[in-house]
Amino acid sequence: MVSTEVDSEKNLLHRKQSVYQSLDESFGIQKEVYRGQQYSQIYFARLHLMRTLLYSIIPNWKPHLPVCTVLGLEEGKECIIVGTLYKHMKLKPSILDEYSKERSASPLVQRHNFMHLDDNLVLEDESGRVKLSGCLLPSTYVTGNIIALHGKETSAGEFFVEDALEAGLPQQIEQPIQLGEDKYVVFISGLSVGRSSSNPLQFQLLVDHITGHLGDEKEQNIAAQIVQVVIAGNSVEVPHGLLNGQNLGSKDQSRLFEPIKELDILLTQIAASIPLDIMPGSSDPANFSLPQQPLHRCLFPGSSAYNTFRSCTNPHCFELDNIRFLGTSGQNIDDLGKYSEANNNIDFMERTLRWRHLAPTAPNTLGCYPFTDRDPFYIETCPHVYFVGNRDKYESRLIKGSEGQMVMLICIPRFAETGVAVVVIEYQKP
Repeated sequence: MVSTEVDSEKNLLHRKQSVYQSLDESFGIQKEVYRGQQYSQIYFARLHLMRTLLYSIIPNWKPHLPVCTVLGLEEGKECIIVGTLYKHMKLKPSILDEYSKERSASPLVQRHNFMHLDDNLVLEDESGRVKLSGCLLPSTYVTGNIIALHGKETSAGEFFVEDALEAGLPQQIEQPIQLGEDKYVVFISGLSVGRSSSNPLQFQLLVDHITGHLGDEKEQNIAAQIVQVVIAGNSVEVPHGLLNGQNLGSKDQSRLFEPIKELDILLTQIAASIPLDIMPGSSDPANFSLPQQPLHRCLFPGSSAYNTFRSCTNPHCFELDNIRFLGTSGQNIDDLGKYSEANNNIDFMERTLRWRHLAPTAPNTLGCYPFTDRDPFYIETCPHVYFVGNRDKYESRLIKGSEGQMVMLICIPRFAETGVAVVVIEYQKP
């Protein structure tokens, strides 16, 4: 870690330090080889992984009931079935709709949510599939959820659900003993450098503040306790109309790269003072499908010269002093908002943790790499802090698990629109 010094009349301030460990290895696809494989394999991998987990906790849930396959259901006999949910959605977009829109004089209305009262759920395993009825609300779940259901088959051939079991929060590493000193982690997202409405002064003021170049001695003391900055996606925004499939002239190429150059200048100021992680987002020059791979270091010639600069994956997982952070740039929560309903973004985040899966809608409606033998979005270890970037507003919630797990959920607002960054206290004085 690099320490920074701030001149003061009475003393010299040294930046606090933390032990950092990257846990992004599972999100990398460098060793993967695409051989034309289909997406069914990632569903099989997910089902095998999650079903083994659910089988281990079913005896503590309903020990008196037998576990059956879909093919082994008997009418009127109570049992438990485990499988993958599929959600029939009347308004879900299809390629045929896109084709008809192209040929139609009036384009189809763009929707922000595709829920409908006629939506229904189906559960399937390797043996077959069965339509669900009863207490399971279609508005809560999405295609790709792995779940255990207690119920019985009806005369109509449906499975009447009486109760449901989700995986719940995974095990959590023990939180370190409080050390008696505060350390801060700063989260930013949605910088949108290059947008016509963005205000460069706003971000420059934030940079000056967290690097200790603004404020009195008290504020500089606080700035010296910042040990990490995380930028959670959508850092740049390319001017509309440039990427239209046409060859770019030299002038347009300059306009295309200008936002990235401006971002690098700002990031260099941060990396010179504080360890910095940057994640790709939906508007950044990175691959579209999840997990998004790190932004290439050649885009940041200034900031990448510092060993404090790290280009990371999306999703991103790391530990600071044995406190685990896990987060995304927001695509997983955006997609849940299209195909299910909740009161707010925090509810969606809590669901993904209790489902033990970051992106259950991938690959059905959310693009992802066609993994063959693993599902990288499975949450094996419970984080202490779970963050999602590019939200409309700041929200937070502390949730507790059945085994004493405690997780802080944080929605990071778009900085270009709100001017808000989020500061998380790593340690609090006892």
